Amino acid sequence: MDLIVDIEKPFKLTNLSESYDVVVNAKGGGIAGQADAIKLGIARALIKENPELKKVLKQAGFLTRDQREKERKKYGLKKARKAFQFSKR
Repeated sequence: MDLIVDIEKPFKLTNLSESYDVVVNAKGGGIAGQADAIKLGIARALIKENPELKKVLKQAGFLTRDQREKERKKYGLKKARKAFQFSKR
């Protein structure tokens, strides 16, 4: 339930929650990542509709993308950094 509240924050901040109805399909990642992506998309759409809202949304941090990505698996390892257990004998 917290994620739904988080998604609606751009609307509540700009007092436009009654003006728009949103239907979204999100794929990939987890539900928290999808919620952040939807929040970013809504904020960007509001700016395209009304560029004057950019300052307010930017100060609230709604226009910042989380740039962390999964590190790739390396050859000879179990995962990206996890190695097989070393055995001396």
